[in-house]
Amino acid sequence: MNNLLQLKGTFYDQKNKSSFGPPNLPKNKFVSSEHMKNLVQQLQRIQKFWEENRDIDGALVSVYYIHVIAKSNRIQAMLSEKSKSPNFSIRGSKFGFIKDENGQQIRNHIFTHYVKLGTIDNTIHNLMKVFQIIERDYNGKITHEDIGKINRQNYQYEHIIKRTVFIKLIIDSYFVHSFHIDEITESINERSIVTIYQTDVDTNTLLSKFGIDMINAKKIDETTLRLMPDEIKLIQNQAPYLISMHVKDLTQISKEKILESQGQEIMSIPLPTNEPTIGVLDTHFDKRVYFGEWVEYKNMLDDEIELSDDDYYHGTAISSLIVDGPSFNPHLQDGCGRFRVRHFGIATAYRFSSFSILKMIKQIVSQNRDIKVWNLSLGSELEINQNFISPEAAELDKIQNEFDVIFVIAGTNNNSNPRKEMRIGAPADSINSLVVNSVKQDGAKASYTRTGPVLSFFHKPDVSYYGGDDNELITVCTPLGEAKVRGTSFAAPWISRKLAYLIYIVGLSRELAKALIIDSAAGWSRKDDTTHTIGYGVVPIHINDIVNSSDDEIKFLLNGVINEYETYTYNIPVPKIKDAHPYFARATLCYFPKASRNQGVDYTSTEMDIHFGRIQEKKGRTTICSINGNKQSEEISTSLYEEDARNLYRKWDNIKHINDVLKEKSRPRKAYGIGLWGLSIKTKERLNSKDGRGLKFGVVVTLKEMNGVNRIDDFIKMCQARGWIVNRINIDNQIDVYNKGEEMIEFD
Repeated sequence: MNNLLQLKGTFYDQKNKSSFGPPNLPKNKFVSSEHMKNLVQQLQRIQKFWEENRDIDGALVSVYYIHVIAKSNRIQAMLSEKSKSPNFSIRGSKFGFIKDENGQQIRNHIFTHYVKLGTIDNTIHNLMKVFQIIERDYNGKITHEDIGKINRQNYQYEHIIKRTVFIKLIIDSYFVHSFHIDEITESINERSIVTIYQTDVDTNTLLSKFGIDMINAKKIDETTLRLMPDEIKLIQNQAPYLISMHVKDLTQISKEKILESQGQEIMSIPLPTNEPTIGVLDTHFDKRVYFGEWVEYKNMLDDEIELSDDDYYHGTAISSLIVDGPSFNPHLQDGCGRFRVRHFGIATAYRFSSFSILKMIKQIVSQNRDIKVWNLSLGSELEINQNFISPEAAELDKIQNEFDVIFVIAGTNNNSNPRKEMRIGAPADSINSLVVNSVKQDGAKASYTRTGPVLSFFHKPDVSYYGGDDNELITVCTPLGEAKVRGTSFAAPWISRKLAYLIYIVGLSRELAKALIIDSAAGWSRKDDTTHTIGYGVVPIHINDIVNSSDDEIKFLLNGVINEYETYTYNIPVPKIKDAHPYFARATLCYFPKASRNQGVDYTSTEMDIHFGRIQEKKGRTTICSINGNKQSEEISTSLYEEDARNLYRKWDNIKHINDVLKEKSRPRKAYGIGLWGLSIKTKERLNSKDGRGLKFGVVVTLKEMNGVNRIDDFIKMCQARGWIVNRINIDNQIDVYNKGEEMIEFD
């Protein structure tokens, strides 16, 4: 086995030098005056509505696009206020469906903007000018070729409307299908967490107009609140356009199958010393179990809530796996040792309040900053919504971005009807968290598996592990003794153990630890297919299979920080044989972006686009021949639809895994020059241009020699010769370093 290598060296930063040509319609496309007239009429109806409804001191306008749209193709002149981009007025986004010109149903983007009434009036006024010019001088249809001529030649309508505004309005009109005012009309009969669109009116003041007395104790933030059914009806009756999204507050917990086997002999365990600590957020913990000294427990619920025996089973079982799981599950011996647990009881056995949990978790994490890995094996029986992230997941994503921690979350269970596919439940839709589903011993999905994706796009679950099934149950310790169980709840703690080992013992950042877990699961035969059941694959059982590689593989880690548009190195020396690189290659990138629930389906704020491969000098430019053929962000013009970029290159996903497919007759890659490879991370932003600055990333790279030759020593020497500091990660050494670091020093 080869050791894992960590490369430390210099990454360079570069501003975005790309420049687009003159704006134009797509080739062979046009805009008709009839379509522009329809858009004007829709805006006029919307304007009239908001002139009669002045509660929000402005207007909410939903823009329906012709397909899933790239940021560069969103409206630029329509609904713009002075020098501000319309992007700043977006208050929500979702996916919908429209029919194309051939009558086929296609998925599209819908963005809701909040603007002043004068902005709508100005858009109508300018659109009418453009409509009249197209109707009179272009026979009712302006084409790509017509816009090209306007860009090249004198523009004769400057006295009517500026050239840039004229062209932008035509391009906007092409991509915009229609304008509407969206309303949630479905009946809401239970206490819910409701998000209203952000306007210029203070939330308390706004809701008081509808007879709702809002106090801060009922608010998660300025636009997300807990409301009773009668309060929701007041809004729906008077301002149905105000509700952006809603979810039920009191939620049934996704159940696990527990077959009790009481009266088993109590095991023994030594007292804890300096073992790492994992945080557990779950139901409650019974200190009377044999490993009670390993767990620091705190009840976070109100003292008036009376707890029953059932409220201690699940939480105690979860902590038993984290502390000592391999002792009673020898087939899952992972080599990670034992862990201490800081256990917070945040729910009872049968239901939880999303609102209460949201209030608790941030407080808990902020007051326990020494804990980097948190296990959350609670989940909702309800399915996630396909158009927005759950409040619980959004809060977890926010906490992870802010506090440099990582959550491991169970993928939730389908116990109601295993024959019917069921989407995962909150908070397993957390994008930054590592979400774990369950598989059988043969690697097939468990009978109770629920599925992703999240927001119709993000791969969830991330990975899978062994959580037991009917004939191969997991052993846990409960307050009544040994029990046999199954469920994603009991798969997640094993991944928490591995992450904690990588972060605390090996000393990796959470970005590298997460990337390494995903990379080890994906291997050379990734499983992130359209079923969305197993994630990237099943994580290896033993930690040695994660931190080591086979003799014919070179696996190394790189990490850095984003300071500019591009962060790169062109200095990775890969051994070549006869002017060729005889390697299969793969790379996994992980980062923890900011996210905004109010942005709906456009949830993550920052996109990191990975390019990894050979360095080539071409026409005076240095480029990376990425192993997956990624042409995004290159200086040459490429035509790529947004939905294709998402599907092919996982655009906007915070996990990128690119890999070669192992084939027997594969040929070595041609080596360019002295055989250098490069890594480039190019960053795009959805809203604030500085959101990604200071964001950390971790990359795991694996090179597999096609002929089975071990070339790791050559690689290390070549890296050192080019200025890299190469650290061989030896587990025994890392354990010694950790133990030394945790020793108590007594001063005389």
